[in-house]
Amino acid sequence: MSETTKKKGRIGSYWNPEDPVFWEKEGKRHARRNLWISVPTLMLAFIVWQIWSVVAARLNDIGFHFTQSQLFTLAAVPGLVGATLRFVYTFAVGKFGGRNWVVFSTGILLLPAIGVGLAVQNPDTPYGVMLLLAALCGLGGGNFSSALANISFFYPKKEKGTALGINGGLGNMGVSVVQFVTPLIVTAGVFGAIGGEAQVLTDGTKVWLQNAAFIWVIPIIVFTIIAYFGMDNLPNAKQSVAEQFVIVKRKHTWIMTWLYIATFGSFIGYAAAFPLLLKSQFPEHVSLAFLGAFLAAAARPVGGWLSDKLGGARVTTYVIVTMGLGAAAVMYFTLEKQFVGFLISFLILFIAAGAGSGSTFQMIPIIFPPKEAAPVLGFTAAFAAYGSFFIPKLFGWAAQNTGTPITAFYFFIAFYVVSFILNWYYYARKNAEIKC
Repeated sequence: MSETTKKKGRIGSYWNPEDPVFWEKEGKRHARRNLWISVPTLMLAFIVWQIWSVVAARLNDIGFHFTQSQLFTLAAVPGLVGATLRFVYTFAVGKFGGRNWVVFSTGILLLPAIGVGLAVQNPDTPYGVMLLLAALCGLGGGNFSSALANISFFYPKKEKGTALGINGGLGNMGVSVVQFVTPLIVTAGVFGAIGGEAQVLTDGTKVWLQNAAFIWVIPIIVFTIIAYFGMDNLPNAKQSVAEQFVIVKRKHTWIMTWLYIATFGSFIGYAAAFPLLLKSQFPEHVSLAFLGAFLAAAARPVGGWLSDKLGGARVTTYVIVTMGLGAAAVMYFTLEKQFVGFLISFLILFIAAGAGSGSTFQMIPIIFPPKEAAPVLGFTAAFAAYGSFFIPKLFGWAAQNTGTPITAFYFFIAFYVVSFILNWYYYARKNAEIKC
C-alpha cells in the first residue's frame, strides 16, 4: 500500500477503498462518517422536494380554488425541476468536491422551505407564485444524484450496493416523513406568533399549513453546519465535466437509465401522486398516504443488500415482475372499489419499486469502472426523477380524459414489460452480455 501523505483535515492524499489494508485501517471509518452525514442531508432534500405532494392536497381546504389538474401539476412540477437539476448535480461532485457540494445544496433548501411557509398563509397568492415555489422545491430533487455519486467514491465494489442502498433508501425516507409529519404538525401553532395565523376549515377546525414547510428550517441549518465540519472532499474524485460526460456514449448507460426509471421513477412518481389518488378514490383513508413511500424507502437498502448476495440482475427480474402484477392488481381493486385490496396492491408495488431502486443501483458499479460509475449513478437518477413529474401528470390526464386516473396504469405495465426484456437480455440470461 502506498504511504498516506496527510493533508490538513481528516483524509490524506491517498484514497483507495479497494486496497483491503487501507480500507480496514482507515478507509472504512471515513466512509461511514460521510455516509451517516449524507443520509440526513439527503432526507431533508427529499422532504423539501415532496412537500407539495401533501400541501397540494390541502390547499383547497384552506380557501384556495385550484382545479384537480392544477393541484396535480403543483405536485408534479418539483419533479420536473428536480430531475433536470440532477443532470447538473451529477457532475458537481467531481467538479467542486463532495463536501463542498453537500453544504451548498443543503443550505439552499432554506429558500423553498421559507417561501412555501409564507405563501400558503394567503389564499389570494396567485397560482403562478405557487408554481414558482413548487419549482424551487425541485432544488431538493437534484441532491440525490450528487449524494449517491459522492458516496460511491467512498466504498469498495463489494460494499457499494449496501452503502448506496442505505444512503438512497434512508434518504428516500424523507418522502414518507413529510407525508406522515405534515398532517400532525399542521394541527398546532407550534411556532407561535412568528409562525403566522391559523387557517380555518369549513367545519371550524384550525390548521397551520405553513408548518409543513417551516418545521424543516432549523434541521436544514443544523445539518448544513454538520456537513461543513464533518464531511470530506476526496482527493481522487475530481473530474472535469468533459471527463465525466463520456458516459453518454456508453450503451449500458442508457439501458440502466431505462431500468432505473422503471424502479425509482415509479417509486417517486407514485409517492408524489399517492395522496391525491387516495383523496380522489378513497378520501376517508388519505391519512395513510405516507405508507407507500415509507415501505418503498425501507425496501431500498434490502434490495441493495440482496443484490450484493444474489446478483443485481436477478433481484431486478423479480422486482419488475412483481411491479407489473402489482399495477394490474391496483387497477382491478380500484375498479371494484375495494380499498383493502387497493391498498395492499399499491403497497406491494411500492415495496417492489423501492427494492428495485436498490438492485439497479447495485448493478451500475459492477458494469462500469469507478470513474464512470459515479456519474452514471447520477445520470440515471436524473432521468428517473422525471417520474415524479410525468406520473402525476399522467394520472391527471387520465382522470380528465377517461374519467379515472387509474387507466394510466396501462402505460406503466407496458413500460415494465419492456424493462423485463432489457434486463433479461443484457444482464440476467445465461449468455448475457454482462452478468451482474
